[in-house]
Amino acid sequence: MPPVVPPFLVGLIAAPLAKRLLKPLMRGVVRTSVGLVLEVKKATLEAGENIHDLAAEVAAEVVAAQIPAGEAEARPGDGQRAAESSAPKMEKDEAAGRADGEARTPKIRTTAGAGKPR
Repeated sequence: MPPVVPPFLVGLIAAPLAKRLLKPLMRGVVRTSVGLVLEVKKATLEAGENIHDLAAEVAAEVVAAQIPAGEAEARPGDGQRAAESSAPKMEKDEAAGRADGEARTPKIRTTAGAGKPR
């Protein structure tokens, strides 16, 4: 009959060995997982940018198709000038509508690359 070894003695001997073997293994698993998550996040951001670029191109094509060809060539940049000239007028109207004691609240503008890592 083999000698009976108490289970806690097996644990006392196996724990340091398991720690030496499992710690580097677990560190590698965590490092690989974090690397994969960062790569997936980067790929997702790039895909989102590509979708936004494609949507902007399609919108520009639709707008260009709606403008008659002769009108677009006769007045290049006319839409841009109209937008620039109307902006100061709107700001003046807003300023006139405000009471003297009211402070101007800043406008929040979002950009396409706000979450883009550098």
